[in-house]
Amino acid sequence: MKVAVIGAGNGGQALAAFLSMRGADVTLFNRSRKRIAPTIKTRAIRLEGEIQGTFKISFATTDIEEAIKGRKLIMVVVPAFAHKDVAKKMAPYIEDGQVIILNPGRTAGAIEFKRTLEELGVDKDIIIAEAQTFIFASRLTNPGVAKIFRIKNAVPVSALPATKNDILEEVLTPLIPEFEIADNVIYTSFNNIGAVFHPAVLLLNAGRIESSAGKFEFYLEGITPSVARVLEKIDEERCRVMEALKEEPMTAKEWLNYAYDIRGEDLHEAIHNNPGYQGIMAPPSLANRYILEDVPMSLVPISSFGRMLGIPTPTIDSIIQIANVMMKKDFWKESRTVKSLGFEGRSVEEIRKYVMEGEL
Repeated sequence: MKVAVIGAGNGGQALAAFLSMRGADVTLFNRSRKRIAPTIKTRAIRLEGEIQGTFKISFATTDIEEAIKGRKLIMVVVPAFAHKDVAKKMAPYIEDGQVIILNPGRTAGAIEFKRTLEELGVDKDIIIAEAQTFIFASRLTNPGVAKIFRIKNAVPVSALPATKNDILEEVLTPLIPEFEIADNVIYTSFNNIGAVFHPAVLLLNAGRIESSAGKFEFYLEGITPSVARVLEKIDEERCRVMEALKEEPMTAKEWLNYAYDIRGEDLHEAIHNNPGYQGIMAPPSLANRYILEDVPMSLVPISSFGRMLGIPTPTIDSIIQIANVMMKKDFWKESRTVKSLGFEGRSVEEIRKYVMEGEL
């Protein structure tokens, strides 16, 4: 299969090598040359950790038209705040029959991506889909070298609209059997575990991050029992909003079992039982995607849907406000909301009809 990977960060380079290992013909795009300069020359990426070896790709490029031309599967691996920009860059070059997957979509990523293409007049027979989370935890360790800490057992993925899930499954199953088709993008968007595990941990460890430049293990040292209790409240609120949208949520503790075969009496114990989190260090500063992506593209849309549906989200709202103060921003003004997504005043039935059939 011909695959394009869009984004050459911690996830993109690892995914490009991983798909090459699986037998795909892979191209890699990054907007800046610096990050992919070694790969442009060698056409290879080395993997460390759970997978070890050097894997060839067809080419790396800063030309998005070149990257996606003739590619059946397009894997978008950029922070969610860049989804709209990627959609705009790709719009003139998208071809009939292509499958575009956001890895992950965070909350409402596929909806935003689809609306952006529609606003630009793109009228192609394509599939837009989103994964619930990224397929593995990975980090760049050197130029052209990525470490995969742990491959998840399974990752839910769904197309928008859900009527295209059969085609999505046919494309994905031979190459990435870890992807499991979910009923719709409400399931993938609101089972957003990054919303639970990322922003609050970063903010509650702000002093340590700023004084040590993140020299501690993010999950295993950063999530103490009291921090885990905050995460559990965020998770409860997320699940209540999802239930209001008439989808069965997966709790964070259930997700750890689903993705990693990890169990625990509570969320703190389950997280600390996960060997896949060993060695994952904290970000060196607060200006990191765990805030800049997961607050506006995860927590704010969950809260926004909650407000419209009459579901209080006080813990989530507190984390958003603390992020506003610490980062000197107003994330409410630059985020995905029911208004920006075109759902303001819509009923649950109308929202479900859109994700299932593509019509409002």
